[in-house]
Amino acid sequence: MVDVNGIAGQIGRIREKANALIEKELKSRRLKGIVPAHGPVLAFLLRQSKPVPIRAVVESVRRVKSTVTVTISTLEKHGYLRKFPCDTDTRVTYVELTPKGRRLQKDFDEISETLRSRLYGRMSRQDRERLVEQLDNIEDNLSQ
Repeated sequence: MVDVNGIAGQIGRIREKANALIEKELKSRRLKGIVPAHGPVLAFLLRQSKPVPIRAVVESVRRVKSTVTVTISTLEKHGYLRKFPCDTDTRVTYVELTPKGRRLQKDFDEISETLRSRLYGRMSRQDRERLVEQLDNIEDNLSQ
């Protein structure tokens, strides 16, 4: 019989193990100033071909603005991105990856593939999709 009562703890343990794997990969590649929590912001910005408003980053990663702002500041401090004000609307700030940030693409892709491979193991595509659907349901339940 599977214990269904400890799911929050199980998700927490999975996150800890995933973060440990990412940290190990980052260290082995000598990537400084990046932590696992930066992944969603970097993933979004690596897909962009031009500067985007910070608001777009916040919406994409589905985190609170203050968390994204701290991540952006840290990545800027380490030279991976730059932020600058909009010429026409002072309320808007844009961000874009620097050349140093763009050079993360290969490492980012390789680390992401390693993580996915370890997370899913030999799980079938159908089981992967079902798992993600169920996790989406849990996230939606907690958003109400």
